[in-house]
Amino acid sequence: MSLQASSQSIGMQKCTDEETFYMHCRAAYLTVFRSSLASISSKHQLCRVLQQAGRNPSQATLNKHWTPSTTKLNFDDFCEIVKNERPTEVHDLMRAFRKMDINGDGYISHNELHIVLTSVSTASLKLLESTAEQCQIAALERLEADAKLKRQNFGNELDSPPKSLAHWDIKAVFDNKKMSPLCQDWHHTCMKGSFFLEEDGGITSLQYRLTVPQTATVYLTIRPLNLSQRLEKPSSWMSVDTAVFVVSGKDTKEDSTLVCFTESRDKEKCCWKGELSAGTYCLLPFTTSCRLRKRTRKSVSKPVTLVNRTDTGELDLTRDFRGALSDIFEVIDLDGNGLLSLEEYNFFELRTSGENCDEEAWAVCKENFDTRKNQLSRQGFMELNLMEASERGGDPTDLWVTLEAMGYNRNLEMVEACPFLIDVYCEEGQCTLQPVSLESGHRILNTALQRSITARSEVKTLRGQENVLVYTYRGEHRISTVIANKTNQKVTVHVNNEQSKNCSSSRGMSVFAVEVPARTKMVCQHVLPINEHQEWTYSCVESIIPCQ
Repeated sequence: MSLQASSQSIGMQKCTDEETFYMHCRAAYLTVFRSSLASISSKHQLCRVLQQAGRNPSQATLNKHWTPSTTKLNFDDFCEIVKNERPTEVHDLMRAFRKMDINGDGYISHNELHIVLTSVSTASLKLLESTAEQCQIAALERLEADAKLKRQNFGNELDSPPKSLAHWDIKAVFDNKKMSPLCQDWHHTCMKGSFFLEEDGGITSLQYRLTVPQTATVYLTIRPLNLSQRLEKPSSWMSVDTAVFVVSGKDTKEDSTLVCFTESRDKEKCCWKGELSAGTYCLLPFTTSCRLRKRTRKSVSKPVTLVNRTDTGELDLTRDFRGALSDIFEVIDLDGNGLLSLEEYNFFELRTSGENCDEEAWAVCKENFDTRKNQLSRQGFMELNLMEASERGGDPTDLWVTLEAMGYNRNLEMVEACPFLIDVYCEEGQCTLQPVSLESGHRILNTALQRSITARSEVKTLRGQENVLVYTYRGEHRISTVIANKTNQKVTVHVNNEQSKNCSSSRGMSVFAVEVPARTKMVCQHVLPINEHQEWTYSCVESIIPCQ
């Protein structure tokens, strides 16, 4: 080999080694931060990211790199630290192990370790040895998965997100492939709710306020709430798709800003993990209506009996009705403490009667029905419904109004509602989650949904009308489209999904028309697979219907 060839070979090797080093550094950095542009802002973060890079920093090492005058370190600083700190090696662990294993029997006793450990053999050393390597492998797999997912959604322009998403961190949206934090160590809050199907096909749901006291990593999930007591037969709504859109800003369409939305799936959960700045956010639950929609009501010759009379002639609730009321109690017990506060009960009243229970009426309720801690118990809720039945002499008409408002049919099956559970895990500080309002077709949700679609989607113009655009968002489990009419007159778009396979449209039909007013955007449809375990193909043809 010539000298030049040798030099080139050495240079290539040096380049490859350097590239590998920085790739490992970046992979480690992105397990802790959403972007390599983010800065290390604490000694704790420095320790975490060094551990991900295969280092085992002592307190002295951390103090060396994070002095009292240090306020932040960037990615380049981190790379320099990694370069200067040698990785943990087997002999280091062996030396530490032997110092604690005083009698040399291959075990560390309780007294030797001074913490609660009964026996740790040298076999455990292999686990300790492999920890750093596993962290690096996991980080690299995550980096590769992120890149692959971004290619699927953005093509080759991985580092050039749309300008309209400048306030987003794209990685935060997709950084969810393997996101199972050790949630038992995180601050946790949760809240229940439900999607209710209206007569016009619209969806009503509670909206929530999330308060984050300090900038923190947050893990957010939403999933259908299973009320079935039988493991082999879960609730019928468990296949309904769910999501949460997180919006910041004031409660107006103009001021609201889409921060993120749950997009990745973990079984029935829809999840998002990322960093939220200190502040207040609006959480907007969402379902596409592909699996929660109006269906032809089966004729019921004899509705389920709700009340009957005992042997003494007194009115009582039937077993079936008590079961339905118990499930309703589970849904409206938003914080899951087994009791109904006035606020929780009022959401129920608002849903079923459109009215609110004031403080005076609530005081009377507490005097007459079973309460604990000034809140209505499950038994008290049963007693309240029995009183209402008794006041009407056993006439179930009003009881059925309540049940139907809560999504039940005359067979006492919940077919037009989907209870859900929202979980929020916060790594630093305790977040608070509160229900705010019960609304249908929330304008901020509609705006957030449109922005999530138009910001990251394929765009095409309709034939013969270059000012009518169709945006198609292709997620892992959902396809959504928005039609933008930039003309000064309304247009009618014909939509044909007949060539799609194993697909269900939120419109409930394969062929339909959408009328879009002048200079507006409108969600055209959402599409989900009918059977998620089978291949599904989306093929849609949109065309302008000429004005008559």
